Amino acid sequence: MNKYLGIDIGGTAVKMGIVDETGSLLISGEAPVAFDHYDTPILQTVLKESEIFLNKNNIRPDDLYGIGISATGQIDAKNGIVAGSGGNIRNWEGSNLKDAFMKKYHLPVTVINDANCVALGEKWTGSAKNAKDVIVLTIGTGLGGGIIVNDQILLGHSGFGGEIGHFSIHKDGAACTCSNKGCFEQYASMTALVNSVIKYYETKDPEHISKYPINGKSIFDSVKKGNEGITRIVDDWIHDISVGIVSLIHIFNPELIIIGGGVSVQEELFIAKLRNKVMENAMPNFRTNLDLRAAMLGNNAGIIGAVYYLIKRLNE
Repeated sequence: MNKYLGIDIGGTAVKMGIVDETGSLLISGEAPVAFDHYDTPILQTVLKESEIFLNKNNIRPDDLYGIGISATGQIDAKNGIVAGSGGNIRNWEGSNLKDAFMKKYHLPVTVINDANCVALGEKWTGSAKNAKDVIVLTIGTGLGGGIIVNDQILLGHSGFGGEIGHFSIHKDGAACTCSNKGCFEQYASMTALVNSVIKYYETKDPEHISKYPINGKSIFDSVKKGNEGITRIVDDWIHDISVGIVSLIHIFNPELIIIGGGVSVQEELFIAKLRNKVMENAMPNFRTNLDLRAAMLGNNAGIIGAVYYLIKRLNE
């Protein structure tokens, strides 16, 4: 059975795995990439760690049929280059991942954005299996995602397509790191929810902030305990997420919406509420046969999706 190396490069760590042609993750590993605040360029670190990973698991490059890379940032998918990083990661922008890995291993290499890889991973072996028109949102520190149209990932002219977090849902809204205002990410990310809860406690109970952690888990624990103030904040957050999703539904007419990120485990308090809100506000013809559900693959989605994209390109 054919085997491939999948590499998922984030801002803090790189995850690697051997994936077979059915999408099964056979072996995996992880290594830090920000250990010296990027003085060592991420590309240099990942090249080294990939060799360590293969040697540790007694895998020769000759045993592999190719390398699929998932990478954070704006990725020029045609050339395999990091075209932009938002200024958040030093020594990353301009990295030519495709050339570097082809020279090192003499294997076919593909590179696309990490959020698009999550969408492809979920399509191949996860919650979106067998679906052809899918929108995937990953809710975390920021808001990422990918759009699959007629069984193909939407990359756009230069490979930057599917930047779900950066269309505006409030024209005079909060300033975004991308220099736009009112971006979806500013209202629908976990960071947005945490900031809203912090503001609430600053007014209602300032000591709570220093005594207890404020994160997704603690927020939903408060909802479970019946905290009305926090519940209202979460409901407003869910409403904002639904506004963006409904707009995407009216543009792309998907059959399925997949929600990823740690919060997606909250079926009753989040996924079900979000599903109901979306169905209430989408136009009737657009919600026919539409479903919204949680992602399945967790942290492995990027590795699996990167290999899926590679296989698709090899078979063209």
